[in-house]
Amino acid sequence: MTSSLTTGRLAAAATRTEAALAVHAPGLVAGFLDALPAAADTVGRRLRGALAREGLTDGDPRHGTRHAFNRWEYPSAGADDPVDLLTGIDAPAFAAELRNAVINLAIATARHHTGTSDNPDENAVWLERRAVSGHNLHPCGRTRLGWDTADVLQHDLENGHTRLHFIAVRDAAHLGDDLADFLDLPPAPPGYRTQPLHAWQRDLVVDRYPQLFTDGTLRLLDGAIDTVPTAALRTLLLPPAADGRRHYLKVSLDIQVTSTRRSISVASTRNGPALATLLHDLVADEPTVLLMTETAGAAVPAGPGRDMSAILREGLTGRLQPGETAIPGSGLPYLIPDLVTAHGGGPAAWLRDYTRLLLPPLLRLAARGVGFEAHLQNCLPTFVNGHPHRLALRDFAGLRLHAPRLAAAGHTVDLWPGSVVGTTEVAVMRAKLGYTAFQAHLGEIILGLPLNEDEAWRIVRDVVDEVYDQLDAPDDHAAFTAPRVPHKALVRMRLAGDGDLYIPVRNPLHGI
Repeated sequence: MTSSLTTGRLAAAATRTEAALAVHAPGLVAGFLDALPAAADTVGRRLRGALAREGLTDGDPRHGTRHAFNRWEYPSAGADDPVDLLTGIDAPAFAAELRNAVINLAIATARHHTGTSDNPDENAVWLERRAVSGHNLHPCGRTRLGWDTADVLQHDLENGHTRLHFIAVRDAAHLGDDLADFLDLPPAPPGYRTQPLHAWQRDLVVDRYPQLFTDGTLRLLDGAIDTVPTAALRTLLLPPAADGRRHYLKVSLDIQVTSTRRSISVASTRNGPALATLLHDLVADEPTVLLMTETAGAAVPAGPGRDMSAILREGLTGRLQPGETAIPGSGLPYLIPDLVTAHGGGPAAWLRDYTRLLLPPLLRLAARGVGFEAHLQNCLPTFVNGHPHRLALRDFAGLRLHAPRLAAAGHTVDLWPGSVVGTTEVAVMRAKLGYTAFQAHLGEIILGLPLNEDEAWRIVRDVVDEVYDQLDAPDDHAAFTAPRVPHKALVRMRLAGDGDLYIPVRNPLHGI
């Protein structure tokens, strides 16, 4: 191991991982050790920037650069172990998350490989693998708390496949759609329905709910399907259906990735089909929006009600036009130079075209009551010869619906009781869209372009003004161009441990 990581808890964690790799994947040991210092630096730089951005430390203009929305970027972490940056912050749980992120980023880097596919859904997963460090802002983008090294090797994105298993659930204990009606799944016995489970989650369910197997509520079924894990880990790309179409299945996975344990609420399984109907109605006059809607879902409310949920999602296969390529937003920063070159108009013209693809439909939908969670991970823009063409949107569990605006536009939706997606606070809906689309999404794109940052945000502001010149929503225009706007405080949220938390940051769209 490198001399800078020979002592301390991070070194101890690395030693344990090295021993596990020596047993399960000896060919990765050298690559893991080589990648470890850079992984620690990546996590540390993101943490250092987040601490400054959220006012937990003072930003240091001598060593870092301040960007739009109070974003700080540093050339190095300034510490061998990111946890050492938490000066004066007593947060042992968060410290464990940071070290876990370092270890898993080093493993991922050692396994990293790229490729392409003619299938748009498979190709999207290949492109997601390029963003090896995970979430572009969160220091814990590679946290996998709950998995050991063997689990990471077997189920993480870089493995390329994982297994989907099945249980039979007694009819009375099952809630929602029978997914066997939508997929080629093993049949359940009479009086039961087939419910899919991630391979790792299946073992957890067996251990956590023995009484449900003893009393016959649940029964194990034979057979499994080989699937492709996406960057979301719990969302799996299924094999082609009989008609050639591809679907994704989002299944409960009770591990912590970034800030959240990735089980699925009963509400999410029931809201998906209702949201699909609503959103298709709302985007009927938005020809550049391509929805990857959730068409079916099911849960087993026994126990905490989140551990056996599943949601079926549409794929892209068969839905793209000739020459149209879908690129997941998380992989977009790595491909910007190629896209700008193919576009031929230069970086400013490319950014204007991209912003005109992204923002107008999202801002118009917000005026009607839908605040999409449009960060990079949920968007798959498509391109034709480098030109932005359409915007595919997925994973609607994080959006916010403003009921009064929907009603004023003539729309209603029957949400599951207690659903977090519904709100009567317009500021909540705006914050969801504003943070994800402007800060997390366009902010990352602009940093990857050879443009003066002020010039780039002037382009974005021009597009915003164009939209609201045609849209009667002056309050939204004022909110998105205000001197300060809400920023999701990722570190403060982890320290508080409960729900979304926003802080005000300087808005580059104000005063230009």
